[in-house]
Amino acid sequence: MTRARGRQEENEIDVSTPSVARMYDWLLGGVENYAADRQECEKLLEIAPSSKLLARNNRAFLQRVVRILAETYGIRQFIDHGSGLPTQDNVHQIAQRIDPQARVVYVDNDPSVLAHGRAALEENDNTLVLNADMRETEAIFGHPEVCGLIDFGQPVAALFVSVLHCLPDADRPAQLVRRVAQRLAPGSFLVVCQLVSRNRDVRDQVTELMRVATHGTWGRVREEAEVRSFFGDWEILEPGLVNVVDWRPDSEVVARPRDEEWVEWGGVARL
Repeated sequence: MTRARGRQEENEIDVSTPSVARMYDWLLGGVENYAADRQECEKLLEIAPSSKLLARNNRAFLQRVVRILAETYGIRQFIDHGSGLPTQDNVHQIAQRIDPQARVVYVDNDPSVLAHGRAALEENDNTLVLNADMRETEAIFGHPEVCGLIDFGQPVAALFVSVLHCLPDADRPAQLVRRVAQRLAPGSFLVVCQLVSRNRDVRDQVTELMRVATHGTWGRVREEAEVRSFFGDWEILEPGLVNVVDWRPDSEVVARPRDEEWVEWGGVARL
């Protein structure tokens, strides 16, 4: 059976405080959300009306990058940091469609994510839902069940998709990415993207909204140069670091968020 393990496994779900994962679910058109989540999303849409489109494009990027890493580069092991609520075509579904033996670890500490992850992945032996804070790299990579599922002597794709903006600067997201990279075998990949904006008003307003909504447990919207620093001197796959809608799109016709608001920006590095 799929396992869900870690600290405080039976955390109570707080429906009065907005959850980033549930807000994202609502933006994607999901139903696993509550009034508090929807209210904050409505406020978000007042600041950045293209946020629903941005969420869909980001999800499409995740699905596209997992498929390409599995098909083109032969990756069969994935660790998804801050995985969020299960939705259609999750990492394991895409990877296991290519190879049923592909192995996936989802890392999250949101009680809503853990509850739905257990239910959705109950009978998948090659998938693990780990209750852990994504900043706890040593605990994640040293966890017995992670080590039992993932062979760290072989390449792994470590995913940080639309999650590093949840970390404040004090948590040093660039160092987090580097700590993970140090534990991966040569030939592994890092997938990193986060919310960025060239519009200072959007950056400040969204950051303040999310910090208040989550009682201070959020980071900030950043600038492109800051996200670029997350990648160090690693080899960046073509087409480089871009708005994720431009990362190897399946079609030349893509609906784009308004650039004057914000975009999801990043790419893929090979170690």
